[in-house]
Amino acid sequence: MKIEPAVADLSRVRVSCDCCRLSSMCMPESLSPEEVEQIDKIVKHSHPLRRGDYLFRTGDEFTSLYAVRSGSYKLFTYTGGGDEQILGFYFPGEIIGFDAINNNIHSSSALALEVSSYCSLPFARLEELSMVIPKLQHRVLQLMSKEISHENDLLTMLCNKNAEEKVSTFLITLSARFAQLGYSPTNFKLAMSRQDIGNYLGLSVETISRILGRFQKDNIIAINNKSVELLDLDRLIGISVKCNENLITDAEVST
Repeated sequence: MKIEPAVADLSRVRVSCDCCRLSSMCMPESLSPEEVEQIDKIVKHSHPLRRGDYLFRTGDEFTSLYAVRSGSYKLFTYTGGGDEQILGFYFPGEIIGFDAINNNIHSSSALALEVSSYCSLPFARLEELSMVIPKLQHRVLQLMSKEISHENDLLTMLCNKNAEEKVSTFLITLSARFAQLGYSPTNFKLAMSRQDIGNYLGLSVETISRILGRFQKDNIIAINNKSVELLDLDRLIGISVKCNENLITDAEVST
């Protein structure tokens, strides 16, 4: 009997450093037990945040990077007119806070979208350890590079795509990211609101609802409350004709 991958309800993920199934995503591989112990000593584990709680706010002093352990977060700032602008969504195994390294001040805010927890990585201690564990320094640079790639993907999405292509690319990207966590690439929970999705993609809530409704009517996706099932991933990829090649490849490999 075929066993289907677990549906991604990320608020239920609970991990710890001594047996963390997400460790390969935020820590370097092939470390010695002594090196793992050194890193483990500087990691601070948090109590879960409730939906709507802040991880940090714009203007807060930068002291740590934050590895998502469970749940999900949105990163956002405010425009000159005082409107919220969402910069990204973060899931388990991903690191939040790289943008604050330059000025030692957070230029954006991170908010929990559901019950969520995190590991705090004091940056000064991380720098010290990187001097004696080169693999750790390399991993931090890899994660920073990944963050820059995400920003470039967003710019491509917003500048070169129509509304349907933006929504399909967004779903394809989530599919690939959930698959990396070991969850189903075609059945997952959207903790963010349609308003948040529209803000992130530069579309109105009405446009997001209309496109999702059309995709559902065409049997491309199925929506049940906050759960989304991708019924025809190939058609979804086909709609996103201008999609970044890496995103398409990741989504195809995930299936």
